[in-house]
Amino acid sequence: MAEKPPKTRKPSWVIDKERARRAAAAETVWLFGLHAVRDALANPRREKLRLVVTQNALDRLPEMPADIVPEITDARVFDRAVPLPPESVHQGAALEVKPLQWGSLGDLALTGAGNPLLVALDRVTDPHNVGAILRSAEVFGARAVIAPSRHSAPETGALAKTASGALERQPYLRVGNLADALVELQGMGYVVLGLDGTGTETLPDVLRDLPGRAICLVLGAEGPGLRQRTRETCDHILRIPFAADFGSLNVSNAAAIALYVASRGGER
Repeated sequence: MAEKPPKTRKPSWVIDKERARRAAAAETVWLFGLHAVRDALANPRREKLRLVVTQNALDRLPEMPADIVPEITDARVFDRAVPLPPESVHQGAALEVKPLQWGSLGDLALTGAGNPLLVALDRVTDPHNVGAILRSAEVFGARAVIAPSRHSAPETGALAKTASGALERQPYLRVGNLADALVELQGMGYVVLGLDGTGTETLPDVLRDLPGRAICLVLGAEGPGLRQRTRETCDHILRIPFAADFGSLNVSNAAAIALYVASRGGER
């Protein structure tokens, strides 16, 4: 009888990828606050698992979808019934969900809703900043906000509450490698514009020379800014013109201004 060949051990990178896939499949998120919970309940794309509410909060929510049965709890024990971060402003409503799946970068960039306008975030880890950027991206018609899978703000209740419903409608896509994603976007015809206070060109001036072009705005974390490889990948490094030399804007404020200017093609 022939001996069975020894099993070939999988490469470590394959094992790590499989583990990450299993962890992602098991991951759930607790959304909290009436606005975030209401918008998630109304989102048919959102897989909903468990809704915990006080009676007062339930009375302020719309009719429940057929796939969820609310668990009513007393306001005095709400914090013990739901695993939320300390001091979360939950307003008596919390919804356990699966993270949203937005599809591929190519699908969003080429055929996504809105203008051919994207925002890429390089190591922006504060969920409040990312939530605010998602709101601005939705307001100014961007197709997606992109961030690396590591060293970026994950989908959390705090992010959803700051986004004030935008998380349910504005794609937030996390990619394996941001620089590689920017190169992929350039191959699709996007012009990649990095925002940094050291830029010698200004955003409005460059945008006026790019009429009708698809644009990806790249912003880095406050302090470190854009990483070296990210900077090298960008087609231009630009700055937002200031009236005085007083420092830099918060990243969410800078994103809002850049999105407004980009949505108007750089016109003054």
